[in-house]
Amino acid sequence: MESVRAVLIDIDGVLTVSWEPLPGAVEALRRIRASGLGVALVTNTTSRTRASIATTLSGAGFPVDAEDILTAPAVTAAYLAERHPGARCTLLNSGDIAEDLAGVTLLDDTDTGADSDTDTVPDVVVVGGAGPEFGYAALNRAFGHLQRGARLVAMHRNLYWRTDRGLQLDSGAFLLGLERAARTEAEITGKPAPAFFETALARLGVGPGEALMVGDDIESDVLAAQRTGITGVLVKTGKYLPESHRAASGEPDHVLDSFADLPALLDAAAGR
Repeated sequence: MESVRAVLIDIDGVLTVSWEPLPGAVEALRRIRASGLGVALVTNTTSRTRASIATTLSGAGFPVDAEDILTAPAVTAAYLAERHPGARCTLLNSGDIAEDLAGVTLLDDTDTGADSDTDTVPDVVVVGGAGPEFGYAALNRAFGHLQRGARLVAMHRNLYWRTDRGLQLDSGAFLLGLERAARTEAEITGKPAPAFFETALARLGVGPGEALMVGDDIESDVLAAQRTGITGVLVKTGKYLPESHRAASGEPDHVLDSFADLPALLDAAAGR
C-alpha cells in the first residue's frame, strides 16, 4: 500500500447508484486527486459513452473528465480491431454506445435475420449490457448468428447490478444461456479480463504493484484485479452482498464500508 501511485475505481455501486453520488464519494475523490495519485474510472457500464458519463459525474461534483474514464465498450473496440480486424458485427446492448465503438463495423441486426438467406451474416455477435432490448426475438437472432459460425464477444459477465429500484438482471444471465445453447464460449473484453486492467495501468503509467482497485463486485472488480498483482479493495455498497463475499473464490486485500473511507486507508498506508 505504501507504494500506491494510482487508484482504479469502479463507478456504478462505488461512486454512484443510478448515477446519484453515494454519501461522501465526491469529497473522497477530491481528496484522492489532491494527494497527487493517478485516477482511472474503470467501468463495465455499457449504457453510456465516456463523454456522457463524464458529463454526468462532473455535473454531480466529481473531479473527472472523459480522459479519466475507461469503459468496456472502448476496450471492446480496441479488442475487435486487434483480434477481429474488419469483422462485421451485430450489437446486442441497451443504450447508444456507437461513439465508443469507433472503427467497428456494426450491421443493422434487423437486416441480418436468421430467416434470410440473402442478408449478410455477421462475423461477430457483440453482447453489451442488458435492458429492454434483451427480448426473445433479439436473443434468438443472436443464437441464429452463432449457429452460423459467428464469434461471440461479450463486454462482461455481470449477472446483476444495483439501481435505486434494487438489484436488476444484467447481460451475464443471458450470456450463459447463449453459450450453452450455441455450444460456444464468449471472449470477454471488460472486467474481469486481465487486459482491461492492463489497459488502465498503461494509461496511468504505473505497474500492478503501484495500483489499487476499488469495486463493489468481489469477483469481477477486486479478485480479478488482485490476480493481476493490483491491491484490491472491496466496498460494501452497490451490488455487495454478504453471501457473495462468503462464497467468493478468494479474499480481498481490504474491505471498507464505502468509498468515503478510502482516503483514510491511503493516508494510514502512507503514514500521514
